[in-house]
Amino acid sequence: MLIETFTLGSLSTNCYVVFSQQTKEAIIIDPGLDLPSEADQIFDYVAQAGLKIKLIVNTHGHPDHINGDAVLQEKYNVPICIHRLDAASLALLENVSFPPTVLLDEGTLIKFGNESLTVMHTPGHTPGSVCLLGERLVFTGDTLFAGGIGRTDFPGGSESAMRLSLQRLARLPDYFLIYPGHGRPSVMGEEKRVNPFLTN
Repeated sequence: MLIETFTLGSLSTNCYVVFSQQTKEAIIIDPGLDLPSEADQIFDYVAQAGLKIKLIVNTHGHPDHINGDAVLQEKYNVPICIHRLDAASLALLENVSFPPTVLLDEGTLIKFGNESLTVMHTPGHTPGSVCLLGERLVFTGDTLFAGGIGRTDFPGGSESAMRLSLQRLARLPDYFLIYPGHGRPSVMGEEKRVNPFLTN
């Protein structure tokens, strides 16, 4: 599984293009575009790498993670995936096919080529926040950052739900790589040692 990171939008959202090296099938996670022109970075990379986009996957429904859904769906004619509890947020976007083609739940398997990611429902930042688990990595959206966590004081946020979600993530092996929705990547073992929200 190969990963290319694009940091986009005014809130510096990490958008990931994740693909199978063998088949070139790919997914795009959290296209947080402020302007449609920002999509050109993704379009150019996908074309140069010869990738076939299969899905657009949102870790949650906040605008800085879904604003690029419509322009990418129009370009690649692929389904949008989002947890059912955050799906209504897509209705606020212009030119996006609604409802999304794929509603995610706990345990949903996202397949592309010979690779797959498993959905872990991790509410707290939003009711429908999810993390995406691979064999040795996890895309955490705005649930877990390097040294911090996503806010719980937005509408739909829940401190108690976040606490339970973080407890689940803390049970992952120390060697797991963390690819968050904002900021630098990390490793689960490091977060267990230094992240105050995981060490308490």
